[in-house]
Amino acid sequence: MEAEVAAGSPGDRLSSVRELMARHQAGPATVQRAIAALVARGVVEARPGRGTFVAPRVAPAAADTSWQTVALGARAIDADALETLLRPPAEDAFVLSSGYLPADLQPTAALGAALARAARRPGAWDRVPPEGIAPLRAYFAAEVGAAPGEVLICPGGQAGLAACLRGLAAPGAPVVVEAPTYLGALAAARAQGLVPVPVPADERGIRPDLLADALERSGARLVYLQPVFANPHGATLDNARRAAVLEVVRAAGAFLIEDDAFRELAIATAPPPLFGEDPDGHVVHVRSLTKPAAPGLRISAVIARGPALARLRAARIVEDLYVPGPMQEAALELVGTPAWRAHLRRLRRVLRERRDALATAWGQPVRLPQGGMNLWVALEPGIDDRDVAQRAAAAGVIVSPGRPFFAGEPPGPFLRLTYASEPPDRLATAVERLRPLLKP
Repeated sequence: MEAEVAAGSPGDRLSSVRELMARHQAGPATVQRAIAALVARGVVEARPGRGTFVAPRVAPAAADTSWQTVALGARAIDADALETLLRPPAEDAFVLSSGYLPADLQPTAALGAALARAARRPGAWDRVPPEGIAPLRAYFAAEVGAAPGEVLICPGGQAGLAACLRGLAAPGAPVVVEAPTYLGALAAARAQGLVPVPVPADERGIRPDLLADALERSGARLVYLQPVFANPHGATLDNARRAAVLEVVRAAGAFLIEDDAFRELAIATAPPPLFGEDPDGHVVHVRSLTKPAAPGLRISAVIARGPALARLRAARIVEDLYVPGPMQEAALELVGTPAWRAHLRRLRRVLRERRDALATAWGQPVRLPQGGMNLWVALEPGIDDRDVAQRAAAAGVIVSPGRPFFAGEPPGPFLRLTYASEPPDRLATAVERLRPLLKP
């Protein structure tokens, strides 16, 4: 019947029900269902007592979504840089830009077993408390020296960070960030209507003197930091600066969001969380299992004290009520196994090998981070790091330009090179492809 309609013109009469029954050896109900389907699609008209006819062909109206430009107004959310990082690379590309462990470093077998066990737990698919299941909260609390009642479970570190930015500052408020800093934090802050205030960081982390100046000048009451293996520059706050930063934050009556995403990716021993040195609730700690496990295990914890905890709990509830129970149960199953501890030991060894391999291949002085995933390398003055990244991608090497990691103007061109995502031999090959592109 479709072929007959296609061959005809609008208004042409089609074969009758009896003709179709005879031609196709079909019953009347079957033929009537076929006609009804074509009528529903608008290609056939049924005229009672006269038969069926080819319907007029009406061209679909062209969609016009231009009205949305006026309704939406100026863009408040800019996720372009994050989308670039999340976009799957070509199959044969050398990936030196990734925020997650590659497949060969993920504890895939342990994750699969944990998820299977979790799904069989009684009540795993029931509603769970908004703040998370008690055993998982106890696990995160023990990691930082907090009470389980101070822990909120979130669906990944980015969600936890967004909840903190939304709950601890009003739209339009300033938030102090390192320069450079995690571009996901910049995107989340701007999406909440906050205004990032950059403060330079060096090989020892953020500068406390400039932090104090920024808080005084801007009136900010919120600071965002990655004190351990910061993304992208890899620095860890040393002991002197840890104490100084906490003193500056206390004196300003401010909150400090401590993003501790890379702690389990330590190559050398990491200092303890700042949260444990702050009994008065200035530090709000964000910790994730996504980075050391796999991108699909989106489980994190926000840990806070005092009225801020209630504010953050409310922010979490209105966002998505609670994190699904099976995902929480799977995370709990995973971290309680010997396989998890073995995975972290292997991770430390492999990350050291890959970091050293990339630094050797780079061949120029570069600061070696004591954990995390990235090398932060300075380029010669006059080089456009975004142009380098584009030409590198065309050559099959994916790298991150430094500019998006700065809230303000960068002091020079940089690249962030992820060493975690490729084995040593491929890292060396990637640098060889990249080298000709690094001339002014």
